[in-house]
This record gives sequence, C-alpha cells and structure tokens, in this order.
Amino acid sequence: MSRYQTFINKYPLYAETALLDELRAGDYARLDREGHVYLDYTGGGLYAQSQIEAHFALLREHVYGNPHSSNPTSMAATRLVEETRAAVLAFFHADPDEYDVIFTQNASGALKLIGESYPFDANSRYLLLFDNHNSVQGIREYAHARGADVTYIPVALPDLRIPADRLQAALDAPAPDGHNLFAYPAQSNFSGVQHDLSWIEYALQRGWDVLLDAAAFVPTNRLDLSQVKPDFVSLSFYKIFGYPTGIGALVARREALAKLRRPWFAGGTITVVSVQAERYYLAEGHAAFEEGTVNYLGIPAVKIGLDHIQRIGYERIHNRVAALTGWLLDEMSALRHPNGAPAVKIYGPTEITARGGTIAFNFYTAEGQPVPHTEVEAAANRHNISLRTGCFCNPGAGEIALQLSKPELAACFAQPGHDQRLSMKDFRNCFDQKATGAVRVSVGLASNFADVEAFLHFARHFIRLK
Repeated sequence: MSRYQTFINKYPLYAETALLDELRAGDYARLDREGHVYLDYTGGGLYAQSQIEAHFALLREHVYGNPHSSNPTSMAATRLVEETRAAVLAFFHADPDEYDVIFTQNASGALKLIGESYPFDANSRYLLLFDNHNSVQGIREYAHARGADVTYIPVALPDLRIPADRLQAALDAPAPDGHNLFAYPAQSNFSGVQHDLSWIEYALQRGWDVLLDAAAFVPTNRLDLSQVKPDFVSLSFYKIFGYPTGIGALVARREALAKLRRPWFAGGTITVVSVQAERYYLAEGHAAFEEGTVNYLGIPAVKIGLDHIQRIGYERIHNRVAALTGWLLDEMSALRHPNGAPAVKIYGPTEITARGGTIAFNFYTAEGQPVPHTEVEAAANRHNISLRTGCFCNPGAGEIALQLSKPELAACFAQPGHDQRLSMKDFRNCFDQKATGAVRVSVGLASNFADVEAFLHFARHFIRLK
C-alpha cells in the first residue's frame, strides 16, 4: 500500500478537500513551479493569484482619493472602506449593532490600541497566559506603568494547555473596585494548542473584559461572534489569505470600546480641535481609533480575500489542515535513531484534537542532545523548505516547553553587559546544553500531501547525519 493510501485511510476527510488541489494547480501554481515547500502558514498566509488580479483590476479601472473629504474620489474610496468594514463583521457573524471594526496595521497594532487606551489604574488587574504573543505580553507594560496588578497563568507540560483550576481561581477573583482585563489566544502560535473559547463567557460573567488574540486561529477556523462574544478581537488579514500585508483589525464590542481612553489625538480621530483654546473632541466609534489616513487602496483587497475564503469554505480548509497535521504528528513522533532514541521532541499535543496546524519541535541527537534550531533552518533552506525557528514571539510558551526556569533566566539577565542589550547569541550562551528555541512547521489552505512528505523526507535525511 502506498504512503498516500495509508494516509487517506487514516485521514479520509482529506479526500473531500480536492478543490484545494485545483486551487493549488491554478491560484498557487507558483509553489510547484518554483519547487518550493512552504511550511510557515502561521508566519503568513499565501495569496491567491485571483486575489491579486481582482485587486489590480479595481485599481486599474477606477480613481480613488483620500477618504477624508466629500469629493467624488474620496467618496468612492470611503464607500469601499465601509463595504469592507461591513464584510469583516459579516465574515465573523458579528452584529453591527454590537460590534465595530477598527482597521490597524496588523494584530500588534490592534493590541497596542488596547494597551495604551485601556483604563488601567492601581485598582485594576491584567490577567494573561504565559502562552501569548509578545504583542499581548507587551500590554503588561501599560498596566505596570499605571499601577495595575499583572498576573500570569502558566500552561502545563506536556500538552501546554491551561490548568483549568488555576485559571478558574484567577477569574473568580477580579479586582472589586477596578477594571479587569483577561487576554488569551484562541490558538497558540507556538504549539498550535487551541484554548477553550468557553473561558470567554466564564470571564464575562465575573466582570472581566476579554481580549481574544485570534491571529493564529482564524486562518483555518471559523470564529463566530454570534456564539462567543469577547470584548476585543485582534487579527491580521495576511495571516488568513496572504494579501494585503500591513492591514489588521481590532473587532470590538461597542460597549467595551466606549471604555477606552485615547492618550492623544491625531488626524482623522477628531471632529473639532483648537490650537488657541487647546480643546479637542474625539470622533465616535472606529473613527476615534483610526489615526491618520487609513490604507484606503489596500483595504478593498481585504474584502476580496474574505470572499476567497468564503468560496473555499472554512470546513474544507480545516479538514485539510487537520489531516496533514495529524500525518505530520504521527510520522514525526515515530522518528528514531538506530539506537532507538527519539529523534524529535514535539512541544504540545501529539493528537489533532483541539489543536491547529502549527507544530513546534526540536531534533535530538542519538545521545539526547538538542540540535541547534539555527542548524535545522540552514539545512531546510538548502532544500527550498520554508519553516521558522526561534521562540516565535511567544517567550512564555517557549520557556515552559524548553524548561527554562525563572532562576536560570534571571541569572542570564543579571550577567555583566546584559542590563540594557541582549542578543540572541548572548541569550543562547546562557544555557549550556539546553535548547533555547525550537523549529516550527505549519500548514495551511494551499498545503498538500506532497509538502508534508517532502518535509518528512528532509527530516529522515537530516537525522541520519546526527
């Protein structure tokens, strides 16, 4: 029996995703034309040729101007921006009377808006997981600066999931006289773990505002905001469909948005401002948060991308990603050295239940020593395989997965010369014989069986050299 038939027997839903093979041969033909194995979908999605053509046709055939006016080209641009805003709400099944959309540079830009505008004070709490992107972690600096309490909940080995009892206890104890913000990812960008969305309602019922980082989740899973209702959702559109880059969104409940307090004003965010009287009046809703001129030529490409995903269907994308991820997990877990020692250590779940298409791991030698992740990336580059290495802007999950302890980290940071600057090379030198980063492969809507087989062939060849 062929390996493909074995794969189909184990993951039969893959056979129902044939439309994606047709798209691969057309919209994504450049992958096979260049002989490229792309396994970095958590880093960035790939755009379809049809998306680019539709966007270029729009720009080629019409004239659009800065929206902040009422002339014909400005109104034409405004119409496309607002159509896209409505399309984003519809895509996530968000009631426009309940939710608003703020266009940002990316998910990090959306998170920065929350950090600088959330009404933290000495009576407030900021609760978050170890397993969060750096841009969620960074909000703690705004909280600290205003005297708020910052509490971390670790994730637990081996699956890197939330210890339910610890999170429940923390959510049961909001600050009684202040604002309380709970932030967590729908899916880990480190391990692929999908954290339970039921924590949203649990937290809301106890008086928390909830910030859901959906950037790693929504490329292959539907987020339905008619069923779960976080106060704030951050995302980047290029993660979902590759193009355009430089545009993200904060999808926010209007009631929660009204709590935010902007620390400054800028063009586009005000209705009236006076120099002599030193007064200003902020605009309402999304306009108060979209600083300067929005990317009015790029934003229409977001609607084109959303339409592309809708035509494919989330179920089809999800099923393909789950099947390919399952096969990778099975095959990687089985890799052994001639002496029987495991050649791969996977960080996170080794089953496909409640996990996405992101796999973090390290190769190990037959003697049990980690292979430097930089060495793996260099070897993969020579085989035209795009993967990612490091901590993936998620140091908390990495510290747990790689078992880097707080005393070890503190000792590293306290070394001479490390008070202001610390390079990754210096950081690695702090930890003798320990991995300080990992390798990450991730699959997405344009991935196929040949991609994962090419990686597995590379992996088998790589470990033979170790």
